[in-house]
Amino acid sequence: MKKLINNNDLIKNAKRMWPYVKPYWFRALLGVGLTIPVGSLDAVVAMFMKPFMDKVMVDKQPHFSAMIPFLIVGFTIVQGCLQYASNYLNTWVANKITLGVKRKLYAKLLLMDSTYFDTNNSGTILFRYSNDAELASTGLVENTKKFLSKTFSSIALVGVLLYNSWQLALIAIAILGLFFYPIVFVRKKMKEIVKKSVVSLASVMTIYNETFGGNKTIRSFTLEGEFSKKFHRATEETFRLAMKMVKSTNWLSPLMHVIMSIGIGLVIGCGSYLIVSGRITSGNFVAFIAALMMLYTPLKGVGNNFVAIQNSFLAIDRIFEILDLQPTIKDADAAKTLQPLQKAITFENVCFEYVPGREVLHNISLEIPKGNTIALVGNSGGGKTTVSALIPRLYDVTKGAVKIDGQDIKTLSQKSLRQQIAMVFQDNFLFSGTIRENIMLGNPQANEEQMWQALKNACLEEFVKDLPNGLDTEIGERGLLLSGGQKQRLAIARAFVKDAPIVILDEATSALDNKSERVVQEALDNLMKNRTVIVIAHRLSTIQNANKIVVINDGQIAEQGTHDELLAKGGAYSALYAMQFKNKEEKKN
Repeated sequence: MKKLINNNDLIKNAKRMWPYVKPYWFRALLGVGLTIPVGSLDAVVAMFMKPFMDKVMVDKQPHFSAMIPFLIVGFTIVQGCLQYASNYLNTWVANKITLGVKRKLYAKLLLMDSTYFDTNNSGTILFRYSNDAELASTGLVENTKKFLSKTFSSIALVGVLLYNSWQLALIAIAILGLFFYPIVFVRKKMKEIVKKSVVSLASVMTIYNETFGGNKTIRSFTLEGEFSKKFHRATEETFRLAMKMVKSTNWLSPLMHVIMSIGIGLVIGCGSYLIVSGRITSGNFVAFIAALMMLYTPLKGVGNNFVAIQNSFLAIDRIFEILDLQPTIKDADAAKTLQPLQKAITFENVCFEYVPGREVLHNISLEIPKGNTIALVGNSGGGKTTVSALIPRLYDVTKGAVKIDGQDIKTLSQKSLRQQIAMVFQDNFLFSGTIRENIMLGNPQANEEQMWQALKNACLEEFVKDLPNGLDTEIGERGLLLSGGQKQRLAIARAFVKDAPIVILDEATSALDNKSERVVQEALDNLMKNRTVIVIAHRLSTIQNANKIVVINDGQIAEQGTHDELLAKGGAYSALYAMQFKNKEEKKN
């Protein structure tokens, strides 16, 4: 017969969880150790039934009738105090283990590269990085406590059974073996259902996140009905899987009731014969039945306990599946520290693919001299943003190399590389908190004077001064309390305090109206002074003064040169410029 719980799984999970238990091992041991007397004391009440029955009910000895209730209450008080202490210690340890696991998982999440976030939705990450930690840690401690408590309770109660009648004890123990046999049939099925349930629950969480983040889009496109249907389908799937779990496992408890009734029936039948034949006393029989009921009753719910244990083990497996992941982008063994740019950033025959076999950049060769402004333009989806993302190693090239002063960026530490680069995106992510906190993300050591100078350079100084709380004004989650232009300028202020020699601007003004664009463009012009700048631009009017304009279409460099040179060529850039100029003229008319 297969093991109820695979020993290899048990040992493996115990070894893996040990580093998180180790700092609290004494309290964990004490808390779990207290479950031993808590469980063992269950047998005391059953033991008292024999002298109560024989001395009081049969022999009519009054001093026993007065003494036994006090003893039972006394032992129960001791058991209750021990149980309280055990529950407190185990809960404390479980929560500490949960904290340790969550912190380790979050540290791993911070190390994962952009590809990981591209291929996993927010619901999956929230569920697996948070819920699994709770389920694994709390479940592990709670189920260990229950297991030991019930084990020692069962040992003590079996001792009571043997003491009162070894013949009846053999029957009870034989029936006891039937309790565990059916469980082996649900292990494989349960693992499959739990795996699907995790995916289903993660999809529900993703819908919640999308509804929160995209609430304006949902309303403006009247998508309430569509999202309601989407949520209905997702929750219907979770319901289906939940009922499948019930169908696959909840037959265990009713079956345990039937097995228990068979055991009690056999014991009563055989016990009656043993009493009549004088082999056991009435006290022996009553004590035996009491112990048997206390032994069998918890086992009626063994199916539910088994489901909880398996859920904890599967959560542990999922946690270490994450912790075993290795980011695709990591520092070389002897990674060097990047010094400030001296000569140029170069792309040498760079190829790149997000999905294996689908190349999006083809043999890009490009030089960006120190102090120059290089503008990347071209059709949508042509690869401009991808080129800029390769410089700070948000992704790694598939072929070729990106170099800074002749050094392949793969040989440099990621931290030193990214410290030299400031990025301003089209949709900059602002964090919940204050203006001060968001600016200081660029430089945690920035003082008051530096922050105000950054705000001045970002054309945001007057706005912040007029706020009642100034720098300490709360901006809401993702900066929802600011306008689009204000959010962009705050992101620019953040880039200013970072004071990085390389600046990447990814369509930083394309989502703004004309008035906001002018103010933001002024802030960007301030940021670009005396720096090496890579600009991705949709509006060609903003990059006419760039040292070089590079046209990237369909993952290839179509042409490059200054604004005047490219217009004179009459190629791809000239066509783009003519189209934008024509559109502007049509709008004027």
